[in-house]
Amino acid sequence: MSFDFQKMHANGDDFVIVDLRGQENIINRNIAQRLGDRNRGIGFNKLVVMGDCEDAATQLTFWNSDGSMLDACGSATRGVAWKLAGNRLFFRRRQTNRGLLTCFGELDGRISVDMGKPLLHWRDVPIAQEADTLKLPLPGAPSACSMGNPHCTFFIEDLEAVDAKMRGLEFESHPLFPQKTNVHFVQVISPTRIRLRIWERGGGIPLGSGSCSCGAVVNGIRRGLLTSSVDVECDGGTVAVRWDGYGGVFLTGPVDPNFCGTWIGELSQKSSVIFLAV
Repeated sequence: MSFDFQKMHANGDDFVIVDLRGQENIINRNIAQRLGDRNRGIGFNKLVVMGDCEDAATQLTFWNSDGSMLDACGSATRGVAWKLAGNRLFFRRRQTNRGLLTCFGELDGRISVDMGKPLLHWRDVPIAQEADTLKLPLPGAPSACSMGNPHCTFFIEDLEAVDAKMRGLEFESHPLFPQKTNVHFVQVISPTRIRLRIWERGGGIPLGSGSCSCGAVVNGIRRGLLTSSVDVECDGGTVAVRWDGYGGVFLTGPVDPNFCGTWIGELSQKSSVIFLAV
């Protein structure tokens, strides 16, 4: 088994792209988990597999490093757009389990993606029981929404005082979330800027996350804390999120290539990676 890959990052939110268009999709849970191992594999926060699609430039499938799947990833979607278009301006659609996502290049070199409308009803997040997703019946009264993945947002006064790992683990697998959830901790700097730390479902603490940035802003706007255009400051850098309260959520930020290479061998300790400079 061998295939080429490219590793990129968006403000430190690292992901691996495997282009299998015109080929059999050989990626499964075990292979994704093996590739995601930072000691014995390539290592990534997300893996995105490109496949053939009649309705869009490509069909995208997303994996966490623990081998679980997810429906959307804003950082990796923008990375695929960069890969297909380079640094040229473009307007392309990508098919995901979230639906058709449209990407386009900005004049400053950043890439934007329309992440689609957020899902706000408790059944759509999903929540295990009927609840007001604006203020869940949990300590701290967090808000919830879905951007294709479940998001739970806590608004706090002092981000530095929060143990994101401890509280993230506590709420990720809470019985209220039958599919687990991403957990956000948000400090509102101003109505147009927030500081965000994240515990990702199946991934731990990343330097950033596109879909989590979108979910956090959506929940902040719903609670009347934020305007329709917000800069989101994560540990790895800043992205911009726009939402008019009705339509799709637009995510804008940089993506940068790390390296490309070829994975060679079977799913075993004897597998090897050949790294090539970008």
